[in-house]
Amino acid sequence: MSSDFYKTSILPFSGIIIKLCRAYTDSQEDFEDYYQEVCLQIWRSKDNFREESEWSTWVYRISLNVCLTLLKKKKNNRQHFVSDSLPAEETENNYAFSDESLNLLYDAIRKLSEIDRAIIMLYLEEKSQKEIAEIIGTNPNNIGVRVKRIKMKLKKILDGKIN
Repeated sequence: MSSDFYKTSILPFSGIIIKLCRAYTDSQEDFEDYYQEVCLQIWRSKDNFREESEWSTWVYRISLNVCLTLLKKKKNNRQHFVSDSLPAEETENNYAFSDESLNLLYDAIRKLSEIDRAIIMLYLEEKSQKEIAEIIGTNPNNIGVRVKRIKMKLKKILDGKIN
């Protein structure tokens, strides 16, 4: 992967990639594996981008699909891989594993269904209902209702841990 492609086409979206990978992993090692695989898949699929949506939407969709695929493989114990460390610019931005309140939130998010996790992560990134629906592959009218239900689920989960 060229350094220029990474800097111009992946790094600007590393925040959401990190958050999505974090929502689908429970260890630093798995997180790094997921992040690396997402970056690789974005690079591999760049020539398939047909500009029918924003580049950011394409990146989010690939990130989500990679995370869901790796999660499924992990559940089936079919694949185990070892990765190198993340680039320094990413590890500097990813102190989330040492922040206890953030860990509680991610623990709660991990208890949601795979699709609900994706929806709430995109919602937290302040994506519109239309864009979330496009990334997830559903109807925009459905997203508002789902976000409200997801927030209620998270509140119940967190109330049980915090109070």
